[in-house]
Amino acid sequence: MGEQDRGFHADRVAVSYWDAQGNETVRYFAANLPEEEIPDVIDSPSTGLPAGRDKENPPAVSKTEPYKTHLAYVKERRTEEEAAALLEEALQQLRARRGTATQD
Repeated sequence: MGEQDRGFHADRVAVSYWDAQGNETVRYFAANLPEEEIPDVIDSPSTGLPAGRDKENPPAVSKTEPYKTHLAYVKERRTEEEAAALLEEALQQLRARRGTATQD
């Protein structure tokens, strides 16, 4: 078994990454890949934490933004007046479908 059975294998380099918990992840890259194209930080597959190439100084976890509800995103795009107008329009359409529309 070997190259005769499996074909030619390109030269490659192993690059180790460590996360804040000390877990090592090894990634392989083509040997002719320029150094600047090899990432400095990856996501650790075992923990999801950022993993860097410096074992003694792994990257810190970046601050995550809190979960936003759909309403929070809508409030970023609409003013209170726009929201009230849209709600009134939707209620009028609903009342018209139900046959309970009020005459203004």
